[in-house]
Amino acid sequence: MSLYAIGDLHLHFGTDKYPDLQKTDPDWVGHEEKVKKNCARLIRPEDTLVLVGDHTWGRSEKERRADFAFIEALPGRKILTRGNHDMFWEAKHTDALRQRYRELYDGDLEFLQGSFTVWNDFALVATKGYTYEGLDTPEHAEKLVRRELARLKGGLDEAKAAGHTKIIIFLHYPPTNILERESAFTRIAEAYGASQVVYAHCHGRARFHDSIRGMFHGVRYTLVSGDSLNWCPEKIED
Repeated sequence: MSLYAIGDLHLHFGTDKYPDLQKTDPDWVGHEEKVKKNCARLIRPEDTLVLVGDHTWGRSEKERRADFAFIEALPGRKILTRGNHDMFWEAKHTDALRQRYRELYDGDLEFLQGSFTVWNDFALVATKGYTYEGLDTPEHAEKLVRRELARLKGGLDEAKAAGHTKIIIFLHYPPTNILERESAFTRIAEAYGASQVVYAHCHGRARFHDSIRGMFHGVRYTLVSGDSLNWCPEKIED
């Protein structure tokens, strides 16, 4: 059983309201079909695919129905984490969301935020994360970072309390911004002994290197935004 990840599918089968990037950037032309073909080629029914945020532009259930049907049809176990554009997903309503989609999709889609799930002998812990990108005040950014750190710590503590020593962290936002080499998110990954931090959000070629990648202080950092992978899921673990 292998573990794969990809993020930022930004599906829009049910709405024509989506950014110019997806309309004009050649990397995004036909990206849905690329995802479908690459998943069919790589992922077996016994494998797990983590979708690292920004799943759909649909705001209403009607607008996003076809997007989730697309995800449901992908092979393997599907775990969805929360992205900044997932307007349907309020963190405080995650439990209700899980129940609603368990009923709609017969348990085929799992939603992970501020908690953990198990893959093989690893605990997979996820939260949206946050990093300052110059779009808000530093004070507001610090508030959001503290909130997301608390959610991440809650999931990590749950995993540790359950006896897990092997941990992979999934963030939607990158763990560092372009001015940072380390951050509160890299430090918490080190403190809890995570082997990897997997993140998305950095899409558009100019942004693929906005954050830390590769090994740093014993933790591997991997960017899995869809266009950075040419829409081919990244194998995280065998």
